[in-house]
Amino acid sequence: MTSRHRLLGLTVVVLWGLNFLAIRVSLDHFPPFFFAALRFAVIAIPVLLFVPRPQVPVKWLLVYGLGFGIGQFAFLFWAMDSGMPTGLASLVLQSSAPFTVVLGAILLREQLRVTQVCGLLVAMCGMVLIGWDRAQTAALAPVVLTLLAGLSWALGNLGSRKAASDQPMRLMLWMCVIPPLPLLAVSFAVEGPSAGWDSLTSAFDGTGPLALLGLSYVVILGTLVGSGLWTALLSRYPAGMVAPFSLLVPIVGIGASWLVLREEPSVLSLVGGAIVIAGAAAAQRIGSVPPSKPSDSHAPTRVVVRPDPVKNSPSEHSNFDHAARQARPARSSGRLLGVTEGRTRQGFDDRRTDRPEDRPDSVGSAR
Repeated sequence: MTSRHRLLGLTVVVLWGLNFLAIRVSLDHFPPFFFAALRFAVIAIPVLLFVPRPQVPVKWLLVYGLGFGIGQFAFLFWAMDSGMPTGLASLVLQSSAPFTVVLGAILLREQLRVTQVCGLLVAMCGMVLIGWDRAQTAALAPVVLTLLAGLSWALGNLGSRKAASDQPMRLMLWMCVIPPLPLLAVSFAVEGPSAGWDSLTSAFDGTGPLALLGLSYVVILGTLVGSGLWTALLSRYPAGMVAPFSLLVPIVGIGASWLVLREEPSVLSLVGGAIVIAGAAAAQRIGSVPPSKPSDSHAPTRVVVRPDPVKNSPSEHSNFDHAARQARPARSSGRLLGVTEGRTRQGFDDRRTDRPEDRPDSVGSAR
């Protein structure tokens, strides 16, 4: 992975780390499933009107939207609305990294090197340490929901990878077309038919303006910019190479929660964060397996070598004609002309060197 693409990956880390703060302030006003549908509906409407659909298989576009759009944010918003702390949510969601690596190896047959696996294991140890330290403030159900969000994210990663679009931004935009209707149906069934509408009508009262600001961040920076860059990286590199970047997101999420929401991290959380960074860095130093290239070696080309006319005695011309006539059956049987005539020429030249004027030490050789 080039330095420029690593920098883009780190940009996604910062955008998605701060995205959890925007989600938190938005969930203080909007119901979770309706908010998930709203964030994608804001993008889907102009996309349907102005953006051509990418030329990718529909099934992989649906897998991408089902995993990355519907599953990830439905489970994540449900978990955070159920009491999952913001910083801990940013940590547990990054289980998508090992989920992606494992699913990529099983379903896509992506090759993993030993050092890469070791780096991921080290990063996972850091996540476990942070999770164990922070689990005191979160019930079991929100943690399980967040893990399901991470698994859904991994499934979406593989769908994006298999789509293999040469226009990743357009692919990401059309992914946003898939979640709104299913999520609105879930909101209607679970939250009630009027819950979403009531939150919209009161959007300019109380916590509404701050929620709208959070929605703007989630849509523009979190989805359009962050997801667009993420999709572009996945289109260039194996999923196992891109996924470890997500392990750095909880560092930003926990730090931002500490500064803004006063969620003070413990010493164990800071140590675990350092381990996560070290493991992700080790995994990123492992280059991707270079794609196979066509071999530069080609079959040797046989060149037809025709003897130059030699102005010599008629006997020599007759000897050459006699040898050429003997070579005709070989040509008719499918042998290459260059092989037969080359040997004939060589024998003819050997006979020429028997003459005194053709010997290397004769004056004729210097002409």
